[in-house]
Amino acid sequence: MTIEIKVPALGESVSEASIAKLHVKIGEAVKADQLILELETDKVTLEVNAPSNGSITDLKVKEGDNVKVGDIVALMEAGAGVVVSATKNNDESANKTSTISANTSSNNSNLANNFLSPAPKKLVAENNVDISKINGSGKDGRITKGDILESLNSVTPTNTNSLQSSSSKPTERVKMSKLRQKIAQRLKESQNTAAILTTFNEVDMGAIMAIRSDYKEIFEKKHGVKLGFMSFFVKACVTVLKELPAVNAEIDGSDIIYKNFYDIGVAVGSPQGLVVPVLRDADKLNLAQIEKGISDLGVKARDGKLTLGDLAGATFTISNGGVYGSLMSTPIINPPQSGILGMHKIQERVMVINGEMKIRPMMYLALSYDHRIIDGKEAVTFLVRVKELLEDPRRLVMDI
Repeated sequence: MTIEIKVPALGESVSEASIAKLHVKIGEAVKADQLILELETDKVTLEVNAPSNGSITDLKVKEGDNVKVGDIVALMEAGAGVVVSATKNNDESANKTSTISANTSSNNSNLANNFLSPAPKKLVAENNVDISKINGSGKDGRITKGDILESLNSVTPTNTNSLQSSSSKPTERVKMSKLRQKIAQRLKESQNTAAILTTFNEVDMGAIMAIRSDYKEIFEKKHGVKLGFMSFFVKACVTVLKELPAVNAEIDGSDIIYKNFYDIGVAVGSPQGLVVPVLRDADKLNLAQIEKGISDLGVKARDGKLTLGDLAGATFTISNGGVYGSLMSTPIINPPQSGILGMHKIQERVMVINGEMKIRPMMYLALSYDHRIIDGKEAVTFLVRVKELLEDPRRLVMDI
């Protein structure tokens, strides 16, 4: 029995994906739930598995293809031990490809004679180029300046100094992943829509570093997770977000939506790019639960196991560029949020304390905020309050 393997539902508001990787070949025997291919959307990577034992009889896609929900990506013949020869299919495919390539080449050559723009025309005239031997890479088979330069460099290595340009240097063209396209779109959307400003402050990390040093072994032994800095930052931010609700709000048309819950996005790097998984109900979590939640999300991001539910609905974001050595930066708001806190590298600096110079472990903090909804006073107050809570963690315990 032939089974059609289709693109599954990709989640709310997601209708298109690209083929990230094929894990099988035509004729290959597969087992039930064996990985067939990986789909990449603008949010997550999804796996498509074999519905039963059998053999792959046809692959309708190749890596990099765009597909939509419900598209057939492969055919398989159900049944244990079924083996299908892929030789015939592959030969037919190769023959079809050769025919198509030949036709395309011929068409391109014919079209090129009629569609030379001024720049390639000039190069053709100056260098006596036979355009019938060039396959145009432009629209409708048009020959471009780059096509002619490539032809000249491959055939005539001399007297081409005047033709050297960036288009003739070694390059590699790689299609942007769906995730990278979405990142680009959202960041540009944020800059085009929000009135983004950034305010800075600095925090003495000595108190928190002392706590970690004193209790890290006991903490890890009891809770099974390391005590990091992020849990203190999450706790401090949630406390101040309750005091300054505009920083936790968003704009919807002419309305302001104040959110009485605290789902904190934690920006992390992954092999696919920057992702921002969400720590749900952070106000209800203790330090150990926060560290465990962040650790679990980090592992899922690294392994490409994040789901759509892991990424949606954050009310505020924290980004730690310090893990990469960043001393100071201006983070970009993740819309529709109105604020993002940037952490940075801890660096020892000479500080004047009570009239005396002392070396202290300092970190710059940056709050980027949407000035349409958050006033400068609120933004500065936010950072000052976060600084106070981090420099004297007893305030977090006593809720003051």
